Amino acid sequence: MASYPELQTITDIVAAAQRILILQADNPDADSLGSALALEHILGDMGKEPLLYCGIDIPTYLQHLEGWDRVSREVPRQFDASIIVDTSTINLFEQLAKTGQKVWLANKPCIVLDHHLEVQNEVPFATVTINDHSKSSTGELIYEIGKQAKWPLSVAAQTNMMTAILGDTQGLSNQQTSANTYRVMADMVDAGVDRPALEEARRETNKMPVSIFRYKAELIKRAELLADGRVAIVVIPQAEINQYSPLYNPGPLIIPDILQTEGVKTVVVFKQYNNGRVTAAIRCASRSDSAIAAELAEHFDGGGHPYASGFRVENGRPFNEIKSECIRYASQLLDNLERQTNETLQHTQPSD
Repeated sequence: MASYPELQTITDIVAAAQRILILQADNPDADSLGSALALEHILGDMGKEPLLYCGIDIPTYLQHLEGWDRVSREVPRQFDASIIVDTSTINLFEQLAKTGQKVWLANKPCIVLDHHLEVQNEVPFATVTINDHSKSSTGELIYEIGKQAKWPLSVAAQTNMMTAILGDTQGLSNQQTSANTYRVMADMVDAGVDRPALEEARRETNKMPVSIFRYKAELIKRAELLADGRVAIVVIPQAEINQYSPLYNPGPLIIPDILQTEGVKTVVVFKQYNNGRVTAAIRCASRSDSAIAAELAEHFDGGGHPYASGFRVENGRPFNEIKSECIRYASQLLDNLERQTNETLQHTQPSD
């Protein structure tokens, strides 16, 4: 178990605060929501008043988690401290900047808990930051911190931490899953977390309407396989964002199937808005020779981890230029990674 020298500062901030704001960035996923809800339970059990914030609506594919509807798009006027989960990048709080509420955070103690290797523009007003790259997810990090700080880790809190871990490890299948991750999962099961029930709830919530089922078929049909079939691209125009996103996020709808396609190592789902804004969700196959997501996102001033990341472009740059550059750079990164993998294999093979 890692020892964190920042732990005393964190426990002091939590002890001194009563109303504690827990923030997710404007790109919530299973790790960020699971971590936020876990902290809500922990702080509530400590007699604190936790408050949940995210600048956008929680996606439907995450709404199997009890408590998702307690996440507000508004920052409360009164709070004593804040905890930012699953990001160290201030750029991902665009809505806070637009509303002028970012200054409210800067005037209070702020804790940042993260695990991402690639970080652009760190939170400048953070009082204390733990960004542990060895952890599979922020959920795993919070579990370790909770154990060391002797915080109350209820079954409800651990259920949300398990969701966070499963989300960022692609169900314990990618290279971010460490021996420690398996130990933490085993401890959570021993504590009473019902993983099969959690999976059943996820499946039930994520059942798709017939219209989404047919839309998925359209997305599969128009997916482009490029760079010798290693890079898959799907483009979602504004009209489809408006029509289908309220029912099901097109990215999670299509990405798992594409990653199951032979030869595909990286999937990029672009959303193209009428105002010129472009966003990209990047996911990679759970193999060491595919893990380019963080570097690809960083190239466009985005961020994430090696298997899941994203970026956005809002400077009016033509979409075809962004797409072409993304394909070219993804191909280059895969070439480099494949070459490194082959060289490592050659060096580790026994000589005759």
